[in-house]
Amino acid sequence: MLEVLVALLIVGTALGASLRAIGSLTKNSEGLRSAMMATWSAENRLMQIRLSAQWPEIGNRSFACPQAEFPLLCNEHVLATLNPYFRRVEVNVVDSRTPQQQIIKMVQVVAHGS
Repeated sequence: MLEVLVALLIVGTALGASLRAIGSLTKNSEGLRSAMMATWSAENRLMQIRLSAQWPEIGNRSFACPQAEFPLLCNEHVLATLNPYFRRVEVNVVDSRTPQQQIIKMVQVVAHGS
């Protein structure tokens, strides 16, 4: 009888550890998915600037850039560089539900007239 109780205790402990591991994997998977969606949003904005050949104005702006079910917010910062023919464009992507936590930041240098 005692052996059965010990075996049940061992099996219960193993099942508990398995459930914790599955929960951790699910959480990591969601984090990777949100990072991938944020990367796509930032790349979309930088590609839009590149393809339109626009000369971005210096300053900051924010705009919604949702992907799938993620309500993302893009914060764009355009900065001057030492060379007046180039501008530095930074796109920070955050989840609009937790805007204090940055998911990803991408940077691109844009040439005037490109």
